[in-house]
Parts: sequence; C-alpha cells; structure tokens
Amino acid sequence: VQLVESGGGLVQPGGSLRLSCAASDYTIRRYCMGWFRQAPGKEREGVAGIDNDGITSYADYVKGRFTISQDNAKNTLYLQMNSLKTEDTAVYYCATSVWGQGTQVTVS
Repeated sequence: VQLVESGGGLVQPGGSLRLSCAASDYTIRRYCMGWFRQAPGKEREGVAGIDNDGITSYADYVKGRFTISQDNAKNTLYLQMNSLKTEDTAVYYCATSVWGQGTQVTVS
C-alpha cells in the first residue's frame, strides 16, 4: 500500500486548495480513509474522514469549510479546502492503515 499526497502550496487567507491522495495497491472504497494535519510544534490532529459507505465526518475547526471526497475510478481521495485561515497552516497527511508522506499547506 502506498499513499501519495499532492496539491499543497502557499495560499492567501480566504483562498482555496484541493489536496489529492493517490493510492496504489489499495482499493480505497473498501476502507475508511482520513485526512490529518500537523502544524509546527503541535501534535497531529484529525481533519476529516470517510468510511466505506461514503459517510463523512469533520473536525469542528474545519466543518463547513473543508470537504472530503473520493473518486473510486481513480482510487484517489480528495480534500477541498475553502476559506482557508492562517491556522490551517500544516503538513497534511492522508491515511488508512498506512500514512502518506504529507503535503505542506501554508496560508499566509
């Protein structure tokens, strides 16, 4: 199983980014998947999750701004992030039974 995130970058407050997580040797629709983040000096925290029935859940601090989704044909997980705030700055990871390498999101 390998997860590879992409789509991070530098964005101004109020802007948007879409993160992608491509899975190989793994059929994402069969499993729960999640997005996590870790800011400098802070512990890793959950952001959003999706289970194998497509039911989604969000941390309170991103609810209404972020949307998790998946494209089963592409075997890819997404995180659409809107109305970004400076406090959203972190390395973002996708995960299931393994972790991806992370992608940096900087809001400044």
